[in-house]
Amino acid sequence: MLIDIRVPSAGESITQVELARWLVEDGTYVEKDQEIAEIDSDKATLTISAEQAGKIKITVEEGTTTEPGKIIGQIDTEAEAPESAAKAEEQPSPSAKAQDKEAPSKEEVPAAEKPAKEKTGQKEVAAAFTFSPQAQKLLDELGIQNPESDLRPDGKRITRRDILAAIAHQYHKEGGQKPAAAAAASSWTGGRDEERQKMSTLRKKVAERLVAVKNQTAMLTTFNEVDMSAVMELRNKYQKKFQEKYGIKVGLMSFFAKAITEAIPHFPQVNGRIEDNNIVIPGYVDVGIAVSTPKGLMVPVIRNAESLSVPELELKIAELAQKARDNKISIEELTGGTISITNGGVFGSMLSTPIINPPQAAILGMHNIVQRPVAINGRVEIRPVMYLALSYDHRIIDGKESVGFLVKVKEMIENPERMLFGGNDPLAGLLGV
Repeated sequence: MLIDIRVPSAGESITQVELARWLVEDGTYVEKDQEIAEIDSDKATLTISAEQAGKIKITVEEGTTTEPGKIIGQIDTEAEAPESAAKAEEQPSPSAKAQDKEAPSKEEVPAAEKPAKEKTGQKEVAAAFTFSPQAQKLLDELGIQNPESDLRPDGKRITRRDILAAIAHQYHKEGGQKPAAAAAASSWTGGRDEERQKMSTLRKKVAERLVAVKNQTAMLTTFNEVDMSAVMELRNKYQKKFQEKYGIKVGLMSFFAKAITEAIPHFPQVNGRIEDNNIVIPGYVDVGIAVSTPKGLMVPVIRNAESLSVPELELKIAELAQKARDNKISIEELTGGTISITNGGVFGSMLSTPIINPPQAAILGMHNIVQRPVAINGRVEIRPVMYLALSYDHRIIDGKESVGFLVKVKEMIENPERMLFGGNDPLAGLLGV
């Protein structure tokens, strides 16, 4: 029986998508639920999995623009599985082997029957990971047949950056003796070659939205600096306990997300948007977190962030960021949002003017932390200082609100206990003033 492979729905407002690439070749036998193709929309990259096992027939080539619901291939479920696949199905599961009392010990297992994961080389790496076109091209250019075991990509897709990082790691391992591959990858040849890369649907849509923001909003940016001493001391003091309890380290983004949700009730316009000549002020805070991925910038959204604690925010940020980098993020997790945060500091940025993510009216920009001399009670001290930037739409947010909001965030980062009292000074509350 032939089963049609159809383009999945990518959201209500998306009518066109691009078949980014096939993950299998025409005529390949695929297993049920195996990922076989990637679809690029203007919001995210989606994967298509095989509904049943069988032999695949590709009818639409990579790079083709198509529509949700269109047939791009078929699976012949009556095709016979190749001998290797059949043997794999006949082998007992690891749990069955563990229960078998007569199973040979690890030392008695013949080398030919040892798990493939104990082997090294490009074939075994390729079985666990997929190579991006740029990464494969670099390997071919450098003549690398067996990538080193230093490859440790963030997800299951090896990129050009991962290859270069492995080469650099090998360079340091060899005591500074730069291997030929590293020299070829990092030096100019003096030629006039150019590399032409097709823009993905996601990147084209991001470009359109960025230009639209500049043309359709009255965007301004206000700046401030924040002393990170209190937050960094808090993290250092409780990092071990936090990690033991939640299984993850506490970062900085969760503190700023919490500060935003506590500052918005004081300046609700920052959380608003313009819709049909009306100013809409939501009674909730959906925070978008900008994440850099191999496919481009994505902004997953944390729903009702105002109801989450710092640990809950930290866990949610880590979950959404990993899903975005692994191309597992859903359309629902990328839509909406009432305000966003972007952190250029992870790339070393000292100061920037972040661009608003429409239809939102504001975005907070974090930057790197630098030891700077500051005046404290008439004395010069060295403190870890971060510059903050708030870009806002002046059509809905006035200067007073934008500056006041950023100052409120600054106060809570410098005095984290304020986050427990709605951004207010707890001692002032004790005195009723």
